[in-house]
Amino acid sequence: MPRRPTRTVPTVLLPDPFGAAEQDWQHWLAGQLSAAGRVVRVAAWPPPESADLAGCLAALRQSMAGLPDDGFDVLAHSAACLLWLHHAADTRAADTASAASGSPRPSRVALVAPPAPDRPLPAWDFLRPAPLAVDALRRAADGTVLVGGDNDPHCPGGVAPVYGAPLKMAATVIAGAGSLTAADGYGPWPAVLDWCGRDNLAFLA
Repeated sequence: MPRRPTRTVPTVLLPDPFGAAEQDWQHWLAGQLSAAGRVVRVAAWPPPESADLAGCLAALRQSMAGLPDDGFDVLAHSAACLLWLHHAADTRAADTASAASGSPRPSRVALVAPPAPDRPLPAWDFLRPAPLAVDALRRAADGTVLVGGDNDPHCPGGVAPVYGAPLKMAATVIAGAGSLTAADGYGPWPAVLDWCGRDNLAFLA
């Protein structure tokens, strides 16, 4: 069989601000992609004592600065998913893909294990409530997919009912995956590496 082409676009990682970066799947993924010669950017969030919505949105947009419209992927984890929803719904970004914020538009976005809208977020509670703006989210990227565990303690209602239904978007639900952290067994995560290497949006667990 012919070898399947491998996707080579840049990847922007929006890590969980409360996660252990040296252990989680995003750190592993960054290493795998970098070793394959892929461009990887990891957003650097403000310190908790000075974090606010404006500063975090600025850090998110800085991680995408200069990338080509429709020519890169974004993967967000946990509370960073809520930040992406704010970015998408920002009134400055509502009319056009690249808006006044100057942010380029990714080709694909994966929102992994977003916490439920009513979950407390120490130091990042300014993210609540997260805007569930269907049209804005569609404008923010060519395609967006949700990924979550069926037993995530931070989203007990389930990622598909809580986010997939109101946002009218696909959700991949993984049995026993918890919050998809290293503690849940998601340090190395071959499925996310596979997603990064394919051109279609579907996330295959």
